[in-house]
Amino acid sequence: MNESQFLLAVAGGLFTIGLLGVVIRRNALVMLMCMELMLNGVNLSLVTFSQQRGDAAGAVMVFLTFVVATAEVALAIPIVLLLVKHARSLDVDRYSELKG
Repeated sequence: MNESQFLLAVAGGLFTIGLLGVVIRRNALVMLMCMELMLNGVNLSLVTFSQQRGDAAGAVMVFLTFVVATAEVALAIPIVLLLVKHARSLDVDRYSELKG
């Protein structure tokens, strides 16, 4: 197994662990962290493919996804804090009355 295959296997593992965390856990903050773990798995695969091809396109995409992830966290944390203040819980099932 060469280095690229190993990195892609790690990226797949990170994405799978994050996906399982989003599906199984009901805590809003844990779900956000698992989504970030999934994003890191995708970023690792982008960097690996960029390294294989020998161009910088993957690295540029990773930079852009870091910017999007930063904006996501900057918006999601205050929303979660407001929901916790409203429902007194981090359990996402308690937010069902917020459906439009």
